[in-house]
Amino acid sequence: MAKLTDLYDAIVKGNLELAVSTTKEALQENIDPQILISDYLIKGMEEIGAQFEAGKAYVPNLLMSARAMKGALELLKPYMESNKEVATLGKVVIGTVKGDLHDIGKNLVCSMLEGCGFEVINLGVDVSDQKFVQAAQENKANIICMSALLTTTMVYMKEVIKAFEKAGIRDDVKIMVGGAPLSEKFAKEIGADGYSDNANAAVTLARKLLNK
Repeated sequence: MAKLTDLYDAIVKGNLELAVSTTKEALQENIDPQILISDYLIKGMEEIGAQFEAGKAYVPNLLMSARAMKGALELLKPYMESNKEVATLGKVVIGTVKGDLHDIGKNLVCSMLEGCGFEVINLGVDVSDQKFVQAAQENKANIICMSALLTTTMVYMKEVIKAFEKAGIRDDVKIMVGGAPLSEKFAKEIGADGYSDNANAAVTLARKLLNK
């Protein structure tokens, strides 16, 4: 019989093998995927996020937890797709802006958002303003997340926001920005809805923007 607390522990400790084996056992016992996600996976990610905020865990710990979470989610996805009642907190389109090829931080944010209940559409790197707009429209996104790690590319974020305004959908989405050279001040200057400086803060901000 699946010991579900092992699933929570596996996420907190970043144990991929335990996360996968416990998820498999739970599915064989027909345990509701939504319970596995909301009561164990998400709570595990919230705990490692809290430890990170408190200085008791570090980026490698977050990466290992995100990896364990992803392993469990891969097994659950087929069940989630066939069960439309599985709720998500919202849809997030994320990408590194045009001219910038950095993606480690962005991918960590993706994993944390997915781990905490968001549906994430990852556009990768070197993403143009039109690609952001198109993805937002096609996926009916609630949030757009832009990342940049260069001072030369972060200015492009303003172009993306202008593209959303031009398309007439700026008011339909919340826009978040992040990356090493950015600041809260820069985010406000370009008209973004929020800025975060780490993956856990990004999840907190996304929930706040959607009142979740």
